Amino acid sequence: MRFPALAAALLVLIQPARAAVDSQIDPRTSLGVVQQWIYNYRAKPDYAHVPAAVRVMFHSQTFREPENAGIYLGFIAGAIASNPAKAEQLVNSFFPVPSEDEWVVVRAIAYSCLPEWRTLLRKVAPKMPGRKVMIDDYLNGTLPILTEIRLEEERPGMIDKLRGTFTRNPFAKEDKKIDTSITYAGNQDLLDTLWGYYFATGSHVPIMRIVQMLPWSKSRDTVDKLTVGSMARYTLASYAVRDADLREFLRSELPRQPEPIKVPLAEVIQAADTVQLGAVRKDALAAVDELKTKGSDSRRNLDLWGQVGVGAIALGCVSAAALGAVAVGIPCVIGGSASQGLLSFWEKQQQ
Repeated sequence: MRFPALAAALLVLIQPARAAVDSQIDPRTSLGVVQQWIYNYRAKPDYAHVPAAVRVMFHSQTFREPENAGIYLGFIAGAIASNPAKAEQLVNSFFPVPSEDEWVVVRAIAYSCLPEWRTLLRKVAPKMPGRKVMIDDYLNGTLPILTEIRLEEERPGMIDKLRGTFTRNPFAKEDKKIDTSITYAGNQDLLDTLWGYYFATGSHVPIMRIVQMLPWSKSRDTVDKLTVGSMARYTLASYAVRDADLREFLRSELPRQPEPIKVPLAEVIQAADTVQLGAVRKDALAAVDELKTKGSDSRRNLDLWGQVGVGAIALGCVSAAALGAVAVGIPCVIGGSASQGLLSFWEKQQQ
């Protein structure tokens, strides 16, 4: 990546008045250029061009599908966190923001986890009156910030289950509600968000959170956990192939980790050292095949695989690897666009 050329491409987006109307966006600056810039950002931070890069994201309708925009959201949050003294100035430079994308600014501020993120959110709230509910939910703690999101939901113990059985009215009609709880096990896009935060800051905090997901790559209990765990293992290995600092950090953490993490982490390091990403991918596919033939321990319907976008793994890619498609040589698609890929792969294998 040649940063002077990239800076020149992004510079055309910076207008004296900081206006963000479509007529002032240079169409030659594509999202692909910004993707590569983000991927290389931690090696050579270019804070001055973050507003222009964010403007390209908005112009490219990157956040039209929130579940597929985790990397970009995480990068913006990390950029806000990387320079607390200029955080307010940076956020203000994003405006005016398309109304449909205002949620990105709200969540990025909350996910930045700055000590004064609430103060910053209150200051910019008047610019986004349509997001008052979301802003209030973050301010009062109804919605968790990135560091407060739990790995997974706590399961009720046997006593709790028995208590529920005996206290529940067997004749009462149960109202089924949408599960809006937020956990890393149940939200694939949060893994991408952690990677975006890492790209912006180089911080090892999001990396350690990803490392905590590695035991799920060995899980045969739930589809969600196996999915996210496999993605965590693959993305760690794929990025560590070209990121020597990340590789060495993971190696230094290996002796400190408990056995459930140590085993898959050793596999990540070995795959990165020897550039054997195919082995990690094949193992993930074998785990999926085992679930198909034997069923999971919780006996979940395997059709859920088609809903969480795991086809990306079968195709040799996961959503978080998108930014490394060129630099790392990973054939890739972003997000759930290949969500049926794995099921199609199985069907072909049976022919």
